[in-house]
Amino acid sequence: MPTARLPAIVDAAPDPRLERALRRLVLFGALAVALLPAARGHSAWIGSLPLWLVAMPLSSWWALHRFRLPHPRTTVATRRRHRRGGAQARRQPAPRAQGRLARAA
Repeated sequence: MPTARLPAIVDAAPDPRLERALRRLVLFGALAVALLPAARGHSAWIGSLPLWLVAMPLSSWWALHRFRLPHPRTTVATRRRHRRGGAQARRQPAPRAQGRLARAA
C-alpha cells in the first residue's frame, strides 16, 4: 500500500500580522499583570489570570515559531568551564572505634 509523503516543512517566517498580534498580547498581558493587582488573581470562570494573560500568549507565540529554541550567543568551542586549580577532595578514613573493641578483647 503506498504511503503518502508529507510535504517538507519549509523554514518560512510566520505571518507578520499574527506575529505582531501575539507580541502585543504578550506585552499588554505582562503590563496588566505587573501593574494591576486584580490581574494577578484568580477567576472562578477561567482560573488563574496570569496564566491566560501571559503564559498562554507566550506559548502560542512559541508555537507560531514551531517550538524553536533561541540560538545561543556563544558556541560550545568558545565557552569554557571555569575550574579551580586545586586538588580534588578525597575521603577521610573512617575513625576506629577503640572503646568497645578494646574492652571486649
